[in-house]
Amino acid sequence: MIAAAGGRLAPARPRRRLRRLLPIYGLLLPGLVLYGAWAAWPLLNSFILSFTDWSLTKPLTPVGLANYLRALGDPLFWRALSATLGYTVVTVAGQLVLGLGAALLLNRRIPGRSVLRLVYYLPVITSWVIVSLVFTYLYNGQAGALNWLLVDVLHVLDRPVAWLAEPSTALWAIAVLGIWKGIGWTMVVFLAGLQAVSPELYDAAEVDGAGAWARFRHVTLPELRPTTTFLLVVLTIGGLNAFISIFVMSSAATGTVGGPLNSTDVVLTYLWKQSFAQLDLGYGAALSFLLAAVTGLVSLVELRVAREAAR
Repeated sequence: MIAAAGGRLAPARPRRRLRRLLPIYGLLLPGLVLYGAWAAWPLLNSFILSFTDWSLTKPLTPVGLANYLRALGDPLFWRALSATLGYTVVTVAGQLVLGLGAALLLNRRIPGRSVLRLVYYLPVITSWVIVSLVFTYLYNGQAGALNWLLVDVLHVLDRPVAWLAEPSTALWAIAVLGIWKGIGWTMVVFLAGLQAVSPELYDAAEVDGAGAWARFRHVTLPELRPTTTFLLVVLTIGGLNAFISIFVMSSAATGTVGGPLNSTDVVLTYLWKQSFAQLDLGYGAALSFLLAAVTGLVSLVELRVAREAAR
């Protein structure tokens, strides 16, 4: 307590601050309770489970680091991780390039711009399951629309290709869906970044004799660096956690999760098979935390590289 004018005692500053913050904490408490019940507590339990051997058919047995050491020596895990990284590189690059192209186009004053923005964004809000089934039909090796276009209309191919049944094409065919579905969201974020660029920068560059490409290279790209960094990290996290489209399309096309010769097995589908097909829940939990570690490491590297490039 601190003596105040007139002989009164003023409340201590920490107590005043706590009284002011109590209503804020009260508003946050329900959300924190739900987060703890539905996210934090299950996450902690999964982490504990990753150090055990549990298959629902026998008692839970602690095994220490055995599950993690098993994963590091599992060639199928490394193959799934390699496929995950390849899928991520292709989909992130495709979404960034095409999303930026769409944003540059729709940032201009062209007729029907609002309608075109809506059309580009529609894939983002469509169901992953529905579009995965639609693309499965498009890729059908016998009656698919893609083969009809390439073989019968354009005569690019001599015979139909079983896109989802061939180990060399299955994962990349699914990656096309990932790119197509993410262009709209990437476009919206890039549009926000483009509209934050001062027109005076373009005017000054034009006065200096810079052409369209020079203005794009020396004004647009540098000004979009924070936006690009944000998109790079978020899209990478999404690519590393791809599951629904790969699960649905490989199952529908070949009848097995993982596709032909496990060519479409990414970490999450391999994790699913170990956890729910083999009922090896402890090993599945360990795989999930290894993927989380890889995701965090890749994100940190991207942020570090982007920070160094900005200097």
